[in-house]
Amino acid sequence: MKVFPRLAVIIGVLTCLTAASVAHAQQEFPPPQGKGRVVVLASGMSGPAHYTTVAREIAELGYDVVLFDGLQMEGTHGDGVKTDILQAQQMPHALPGKVALVGFSLGGGMSLYYGTQWPDLVSGAVLWYPRNSFIHDVPGFVSRLKVPLLVFAGAKDRHRDGCCLADKDSTLAAASTAAGKPFKLIVYPDADHDFVKGRDHYNPKDYADAFKRTADRLKMYLGD
Repeated sequence: MKVFPRLAVIIGVLTCLTAASVAHAQQEFPPPQGKGRVVVLASGMSGPAHYTTVAREIAELGYDVVLFDGLQMEGTHGDGVKTDILQAQQMPHALPGKVALVGFSLGGGMSLYYGTQWPDLVSGAVLWYPRNSFIHDVPGFVSRLKVPLLVFAGAKDRHRDGCCLADKDSTLAAASTAAGKPFKLIVYPDADHDFVKGRDHYNPKDYADAFKRTADRLKMYLGD
């Protein structure tokens, strides 16, 4: 009879450990006014530290930006993306409601494939040079696309043997448009991978244009 209480304790410990392993480290960038609608920002493989500049700039637009490590989303079959969204909605400076997704490279790819399937949680996504080489079933991707999408790609992007090619984005965008899904693609002819501010291939002109378009889209998704 004493086995059952002990078993209950073991199960409780395992449950806590599982929950802890799913919860991801995050960094919150509150808006100037104190509270704001939530933007979930997913970093590239290089890690969140390389995306704090753009996170702060988006927060200055009036949003509560919560930055996550995109690498922790990989291999979770979407569970990591959803966990991050739910965690971001509980941040101290978050206003209630759907979130917007902003992602870069690997994190952008996870948001592209998984986050766009959940219109009950996500109002829209803006993704910079997202990883796309793992998307083999294009019709399947299109059928699951449920939220508006804006993607930026660099025509010179050859990162990691073509993980994030503009041509693949063009294929996804064309198929989505043909199916009546809201997928907008902007390709910058002179941009390479990581053309965001503070990264290896920072391109001031293209970054400024992409950031303005990001701000316009976030206003569309979340309001001022």
